[in-house]
Order: sequence, then structure tokens, then C-alpha cells
Amino acid sequence: MIVESKLPIKLACEALSLSRATCYRLQKPKLFLHTARVASPRRLPEALRDAIREALHSPRFCDQTPMQIYHTLLGEGIYLASTRSFQRILKDLGEQRERRPIRPTQSHAVPRLQATAPNQVWTWDITKLPLMERGRWLYLYVVIDLYSRYVVSWMMACTENSALAQRFIGSAAAHHQIAPNTLTVHQDRGATMTSSGFISLLTELKIDVSHSRPRVSNDNGYSESQFKTMKTQPGYPKRFTDLQHARAWCGEFMDWYNDEHHHSGLQGHIPADVFYDRCDAVTAVKQDALNAAYAGIPSALSTARHVQSRRLCVFTSIRCPRRT
Repeated sequence: MIVESKLPIKLACEALSLSRATCYRLQKPKLFLHTARVASPRRLPEALRDAIREALHSPRFCDQTPMQIYHTLLGEGIYLASTRSFQRILKDLGEQRERRPIRPTQSHAVPRLQATAPNQVWTWDITKLPLMERGRWLYLYVVIDLYSRYVVSWMMACTENSALAQRFIGSAAAHHQIAPNTLTVHQDRGATMTSSGFISLLTELKIDVSHSRPRVSNDNGYSESQFKTMKTQPGYPKRFTDLQHARAWCGEFMDWYNDEHHHSGLQGHIPADVFYDRCDAVTAVKQDALNAAYAGIPSALSTARHVQSRRLCVFTSIRCPRRT
């Protein structure tokens, strides 16, 4: 019911902070634009629908699909309705669903890990190294500190299994004296990384676990990038002669990678300098050299006034950043 008022609508709307168009619209009665839906003239008669329901629920066809029921009855000279009509009736009964006991589609969030200091996040993976004999491989286990890209630990083995992975990660955690509930280990979803024994070990050590998404290849990008750096070195042998050869070559590479390699993801810093907090001294030397060069040739080095004090390596995602 609308109550007449001597107050003008404009002033009333201003007092209520209401639009006049809204006020006028509310005064109009609602129009029912949609009427009740009329049943289709092609709808099956109720007697036929009851016959279809009885056939669907019969012991003979209760475990069969509408297509199987349709063709079975049609082969016996009986036609009740189309396959689509069978499916509509099942839907009305709330009985149309996936019959197979399969796992429903899972939704996995993108792994996002953050590291502001060494030994907060480790990422590790296993790569295969070919031997001279075709079809034979060695397996290189490598753990990288996400903050500094420092190779925390590595191991060469003739096989890949969860027992070796447990010993490998357990030894690395003991060597670096990892305190409980301070470390997160990220890995992909290989059989070794998802085995119950390996997960139980990390739980016992109170180390958090992070996994890549299923069927996603770049969620463990930092480990994959380190393997690419190793396998694209000028002196990398395409095939190794034996286990001792592989260990010797990888040992020299890991020493070079940790102590001499100027990492592009660390603004040119060496992983060992970042891991052991020696960046400030190195940055000071670089900054002094740039300042001296800029003072002598300012126009040529106008874009090199400052060097970042150091890369804090605060990563919002475990995924490898896109290079430009």
C-alpha cells in the first residue's frame, strides 16, 4: 500500500540517499513475464514412462546403460523410446550419474613457497645420466636451497627408489642441522617422491612437504634449470663410462656451480656467497667499481649507477620465472 505524503519525492529520495528512478520503479506492481511452462505435446504418455521406469529398474537391466537397454530390447522387437528418452527419465529420477567407480576430477592449487633465508625451502629432483652401454643409466639426486640456489647435497646411484631417497634427504637434513618445523621440501610427483616411506620420513623429521601439480612439468623449475645448466656445459660428456666417472665429473661440476658460477637468478651472485651470507662484501666491491667507472665516463654508464645490494630471493612461486 502506498501512503500519500506531502513531502516531494525529490526531497524524500535525497534524505534517504535513494534514486528517484528506484522509487518510481518500486511503486509499480511487478509484472509476471514468465508463465508456467506448458508440457511438450511430444511428451511420452505416463503409461509408457512407467513401462520405461520398470524396465530400467528390472533386475535384468538395473546395471546396464540406456544404450545397452535400448539395443537389447530393439533386438527382441520391442521399442519403448529413444536412448535420449531413457536418459531423461533417469535424470528425472535422480539416477543419472557416472557408473564407474572412478576418482572424481581433482583441483590442485599452484604450489607457492616463499624463502627469505637459507634452509627454509629445499627443492630436489632426480635426473638420469646415460652410460656407454645403451639402455643403462645412472641416477643423480640433487637438493637445491631455493633462497641461494646452493646445492645442499647430491648423490649418484645406480637405481632410483624410495630407500635411497630417504637416506639422501635424511643425511642432508642431519648435515645441515635442520631444526623441526623450519624446512619445506618441494618435489614433483614421481613414484620415489610420493612413496609412503619417504613421506613418513619427512613427517618424522617434522619437515613440511610440497608437491608439483599432476601432469605439470614446470612446477619444479629450479631443479630442472640446474640440470639444464649441468647438461649444457662445454665439458659435459654425452655418456659416462661408469659410476666412478660420473661421480668425479659431477663432483667437479657441483664445486664449480656452488663456488664459482655467477647465477643469473641471483643478480650475478655466486650461490655459496648467498648461502653463507657473504653477499654484502661482494656487492660493495662491485658498487665501488661501478661508481669509479661512472665518475670517469658518466654517459656510457648512465644505466649502471647502482647494483642491487643483494637479491633477497623472496619467491612467490616455486615455478621458474619467465626469462626475458
